[in-house]
Formats: sequence, structure tokens, C-alpha cells
Amino acid sequence: MKSNLFRFFTAAMMVAALSLSSGMAQTTSTPKVGDTAPLVEGKNQDGNAWKLADNVGKKVVLLYFYPKDDTKGCTKEACGLRDRMSDLAKDNVEVVGVSFDSSESHQAFISKYSLNFSLLADTDGKIADAYGVRMTGKNMARRVSFLIGLDGKLRT
Repeated sequence: MKSNLFRFFTAAMMVAALSLSSGMAQTTSTPKVGDTAPLVEGKNQDGNAWKLADNVGKKVVLLYFYPKDDTKGCTKEACGLRDRMSDLAKDNVEVVGVSFDSSESHQAFISKYSLNFSLLADTDGKIADAYGVRMTGKNMARRVSFLIGLDGKLRT
């Protein structure tokens, strides 16, 4: 189980590294492994409040940022997470996706692909900015994931 989670997160970090190397700069610095995760909050696809602080000490959180709902790469990533949710749940991992899309867009995306995790509507970019993942000059996040441990610190 731990090895499955490690392999999954290693693959996610490789995707993030590819995004970083593709020339997509960010506006603020990205937190590093060992840093305390920024305690962000937002509204999910149903308009319900979600706070990272409510999960610290209870669940490991896989907070993943992606550019846009229902696009080829983002759909592949979301469906991959959907298909691995039972393994992630065994390791007490909650998956939360974040993009600049609206709650309505997230609802359609979830419905179309039977996604089984929450998506936060970061329409103002505050969550993306807290993690330094906004693409320069765009209202869009880079594709990058953060694994946040029970202690609230970023893990490998």
C-alpha cells in the first residue's frame, strides 16, 4: 500500500517536473518538500466550503492543480486518479483537484467522467497563488501535485 502510494506520487512529481521544465513560469515561489503546506480554503463543485486545516491530522491530502476541465491531459489525469481511489483511500489519502474553472464546469466534468473526488473552483486564483502554480500572465494553473502529510508538511 505504501509502495503504491509512493509509486503514484513519484509519477505525479515527474509530471510536475515536466510542467516546470516546459517554460511555464509562476508568479510566487512553490513550497518545497518539508515546508508546511499553505492552509488554503475554497469552495468545491457543489459550493461547499473545503479547508485544508480541517484535514490536517486526519487525512493525507493529495492536492493537485491542473489547467482546465475536460481537456485531454487533464481528463487523463483525473480519470487516472479516479481509477486509483480505492488504493489511495486505503492509505488515508483524500484527493482534491484545483483549477480556475467554475463550480458549474467542475460539476459537468465530474458527471461526464464519474469522478469520485472534490474539485475546488479557484476562480480568483488565490489557492494557485498560495502554492505558486499560476502560469505567468494566465488564469490557469500548472499541472502539479502536492502530497500533504498528517502533520501538514509537504512530502515526497
